[in-house]
Amino acid sequence: MAYDADVIVIGAGLAGLAATAELVDAGRKVILLDQEPEQSIGGQAHWSFGGLFFVDSPEQRRMRIKDSHALALQDWMGTAGFDRQEDHWPRKWAEAYVDFAAGEKRSWLHKQGVRWFPVVGWAERGGYDANGHGNSVPRFHITWGTGPGLVAPFERRVRAGVARGLVQLKFRHRVTGLSRSAGAVDTVSGEVLEPSDILRGQASGRAVSGAFEFKAQAVIVTSGGIGGNHDLVRANWPERLGAPPERMISGVPAHVDGEMLGIAEGAGARLINRDRMWHYTEGIQNWNPIWEKHGIRILPGPSSLWLDARGKRLPVPLFPGFDTLGTLEHIMKTGYDYTWFVLDQKIIGKEFALSGSEQNPDLTGKSVKGVFQRARADVPAPVQAFMDKGVDFVVEKDLGALVRGMNALTKESLIDEGELRREITARDREIANPFTKDLQVTAIRGARAYLGDKLIRTATPHRILDPKAGPLIAVRLNILTRKTLGGLETDLSSQVLTEGGDPLSGVYAAGEAAGFGGGGVHGYRSLEGTFLGGCLFSGRAAGRAAAKDVG
Repeated sequence: MAYDADVIVIGAGLAGLAATAELVDAGRKVILLDQEPEQSIGGQAHWSFGGLFFVDSPEQRRMRIKDSHALALQDWMGTAGFDRQEDHWPRKWAEAYVDFAAGEKRSWLHKQGVRWFPVVGWAERGGYDANGHGNSVPRFHITWGTGPGLVAPFERRVRAGVARGLVQLKFRHRVTGLSRSAGAVDTVSGEVLEPSDILRGQASGRAVSGAFEFKAQAVIVTSGGIGGNHDLVRANWPERLGAPPERMISGVPAHVDGEMLGIAEGAGARLINRDRMWHYTEGIQNWNPIWEKHGIRILPGPSSLWLDARGKRLPVPLFPGFDTLGTLEHIMKTGYDYTWFVLDQKIIGKEFALSGSEQNPDLTGKSVKGVFQRARADVPAPVQAFMDKGVDFVVEKDLGALVRGMNALTKESLIDEGELRREITARDREIANPFTKDLQVTAIRGARAYLGDKLIRTATPHRILDPKAGPLIAVRLNILTRKTLGGLETDLSSQVLTEGGDPLSGVYAAGEAAGFGGGGVHGYRSLEGTFLGGCLFSGRAAGRAAAKDVG
């Protein structure tokens, strides 16, 4: 049989690039397909903050963080909560990934030129017991250059493969079918879409100009998840999180539609844990959107007062940055799909970071000068732009005006000024005392015991109603769709499995399409900094395994 390539890779995001790069290193011929135009190479990784999960890294040790493989594995398993028969391979992937994060992951990337911001972030702090959800120590390493800086070495390796005649890049090729001609799945067919010169992330047209069919000895599915398809998100929404929100904003473009998952399932692949998903609760509408319903996530420090739609404080330990899905579950039980941060300028200037490469031009542009300018600014410029132009922000000098603005924004008089004043005043009294029963105040003081938080992420404890810390700020927080935690079930070589547990001959999967490994390496929850790394680890495994199998 005549093959068009040794391997066909479906999806030119980070996992697809990692897989293709490994195939190039092995001298294999590859066709890399993607439905979007070439300017969108790198997929969702391009838009990311570039956070990576390392264990006992030099950056951690310099910040006096004591981490270990045993502690990281304890945190991962306590967070994942694996409890299903189909968690066999996800658990195996979790163990392998923690080994990777504590082992060669950093050196492998470092050899390719990747570097990291020296201050390690502390995401998903949990707030439960030692065996429960959350990171016991800071592990969130920001790539110098953010998402584009992480994509670059893998794109460079793939384009070197193009120059060597090993890789054919086929953009605007939308896959509609996987089929067999000689036992194994070896045929990929679909539609050629008309060329598009839209900017990265913008909606591209779906007009069809032709058809294609390619054959190869192996196929690797790296097509991403479902976060841009709100109908599919709602269809898979788990009962444990309550009713799905009526209103959501999107952390990913519309082409992240999950269609390829259904196509793979139709070809015999097993799709597991489809009800496990990762959506953020601190979403704000982008004042300068690139795609429809474009949302940005606030990466908050611990000091903002978090209120539900009626102005009631969220329960312990649902503080900013502690438990994403625990907070989402609570929100959906309130009967509303939004919440509020109430804070002041002193807090927002120190504690608000915005997720995404485009919201962090200093880090993305690798500008040391820009980083210092951000540190010296009362409010970082991207955050100030949202304060000035963002529809979810209310900025006022006094609490009465702030409450009126909050109620005007939602067109519902749910916030009572007197009740909110009593809530904030009670919290402020605790700040004035070295002792406290307010666990959020305890958390703030605990955060400042870590040098990284004290330097750049946690404001000095102070009264929110202190006029010197003003003006006052309220931020409406929306549900922001993002990651698919379930996916195509794979063994440790990224081989896709069938319903019977046997390999689906010729088919591999990696990245979000495979639940970042195994069909759900994160279980129910994530420790953050683990999505990009999961794309790299599973993509690398798929590329290496396919290269060996077609050799």
